[in-house]
Amino acid sequence: AADLVNTASSAELCRILKEYGEEPYAWQIAGKIESARAAAPIETTAQLVQAVASALPPAVRRKDKNPARRTFQALRIAVNGELDALSEGLDVLFAALKPGGRMCVITFHSLEDRIVKGIFKKNENPCTCPSTFPVCVCGKVSKGKVITKKPILPSEEEMEVNSRSKSAKLRIFERV
Repeated sequence: AADLVNTASSAELCRILKEYGEEPYAWQIAGKIESARAAAPIETTAQLVQAVASALPPAVRRKDKNPARRTFQALRIAVNGELDALSEGLDVLFAALKPGGRMCVITFHSLEDRIVKGIFKKNENPCTCPSTFPVCVCGKVSKGKVITKKPILPSEEEMEVNSRSKSAKLRIFERV
């Protein structure tokens, strides 16, 4: 992550922050990181937090949450290749899933959930024929069905007992 922060171009940092952190101030943060590292390499998380906080409007900085949380999330996802690993892992799981078997996936942020939802939908209806065709000619067969059209969310009791479950979403797919 330190290498990424200190060597990536401002445009690349902006892309990472927007894509993986869903950061509304990505361009400003990338600019401040570039300015900070021009003076000296960013070597600590405190230096990174300071650069990020200086790019944000005062109202955003005053909120309860750490102003750099989205930046840290984006950097973690980029460095670990988490979203690619999720896609590849789901493809392997679909291949291993036996008829009647169910796959349950819990996601904790919208990027993961979007990927899982899309892959489930693609495996439920893989047909690539234009909608104007009266019958399917592509020959792609459904691998199963999505059990949960909407994700299952934690109950109020669950969130009281386990505060980290607040952002969890459960989706289920069944092989037919």
